[in-house]
Formats: sequence, structure tokens, C-alpha cells
Amino acid sequence: MIRGIMLLLGILLTLSAENPYAKSRQLLVVGTEGWHASHGRLQRYEKRGGSWKPVGKPIRVVVGKNGLGWGRGLHGFAPYPGPKKREGDGRAPAGIFALPFLFGEGADRFRYPYRQMTRYHHCVDDSRSRYYNRIVDSRKVKKDYRSFERMKFPSGLYRYGVFVAHNPRRIPRGGSCIFLHIRKPSGAPTVGCTAMSQKELLEIMRWLDPEARPLLVQAPEGIISRLLPDNLRLTEHR
Repeated sequence: MIRGIMLLLGILLTLSAENPYAKSRQLLVVGTEGWHASHGRLQRYEKRGGSWKPVGKPIRVVVGKNGLGWGRGLHGFAPYPGPKKREGDGRAPAGIFALPFLFGEGADRFRYPYRQMTRYHHCVDDSRSRYYNRIVDSRKVKKDYRSFERMKFPSGLYRYGVFVAHNPRRIPRGGSCIFLHIRKPSGAPTVGCTAMSQKELLEIMRWLDPEARPLLVQAPEGIISRLLPDNLRLTEHR
């Protein structure tokens, strides 16, 4: 399974730098009102007959408590003016990102690559570690990190989730452990992820198709039209 996940990530990361959408047929598009906004809307799209069509209704999401900042992904890094994401800044990453695998506490119920989490799984956010920005089984590695996220989260926010390939080259302090996950009951923003209701997250996870090479596109609405495919209009997203 791990080998399959890494192969899928490798394929996604080698998509054309000029056109990251060349082989993608599914998109998750998240727009916010501005760089500092912590709430937004997510719309799914799929490519049919050469054009992008919306799937379902837009859903409300929360992003980082300090809004968005340019992340590192298939768009490169900071192609337009705006804040830049760093480790611990409370911002969710803006840009275009691969989605290499799903994760959760239960058994595999999805067609997309899936990793089952236990209390031993950690996502390492210590940039000095060789495992920075990776999920590891702490029983199987020589622990060289002090800071990490428990992937079997006591509050259940990671009961289901999608790993976002932000900072895939694991540049120190570039930001780590970015997911789509379950929103807090209070609806409060996150410290850097994108969160929604469990029902809506599960619907997305069941919809994702590995053969469609789905991508996350996330940015303020004033910027996002510059990142989207030419035949997908922001007016459809609203």
C-alpha cells in the first residue's frame, strides 16, 4: 500500500509544471474572501467532454485561523503577491496541490489509496527531523522528532481525512501536516488545514477517483481565477 501511495504521489508531482491540469479530471476548489479570511466555500468539479462541470452544491469550510498563505505545490511557490506560508503561522496553504492518499481510523472503505491510523501514527512537524512532513508509525522508526500530531486525534477530528501534498520536498519550516479533515463542533478555524462536516468530507472521499488524479486548488477569490483551468470560470464557483 505504501509503495502504491508513493507511486501515485510521484505521478502527481510530475504533472506538467506549465499545466498541472493536463491529466487531472477532478478538482476540489476552495475560495475565501481574502488572504486573512478563515471561512470559505468548496466546490467539486469533474472534467467531462473536455470541459469542467460542477459536482454537487458548494459547501462551507474553515481554513487557517490566520487565513491563507502561498504554499508549495504544483503551482511552484508564490506566483502572485500575497503572504507565504511558514511552519506554525496559522495559515492554510494557497495554490495547487496533489492529494496522494486518504486516512482514517477505520478499515478501508474507499477506492482511493487509504492508510489506517492508530495511536502510534504521528505526522511530524519538527523541521529538524528526517521525517518532517511525513506520517510515520512511531513503533517502526528511530524517533528523532520532538513535535508531532497524533493521527488518532482524541477529539475525532482525524477520524477521516485527506492528505494534501503541500511542501512535498519537505523544505524545513516550509509547513507540514496539511489535511482536509473534520471541522470542530464549534466551527472554529484550524491551525492550517481545511475542515468541513464529517458528512461532507466522507462524500468527497467516496467521490475521489485515483484514475482522475484529483487536485486541490485553494486561494482567495481575487486570485483563484488565475490558478484555475482556462475552461473553468470562477463565476461557476460562487
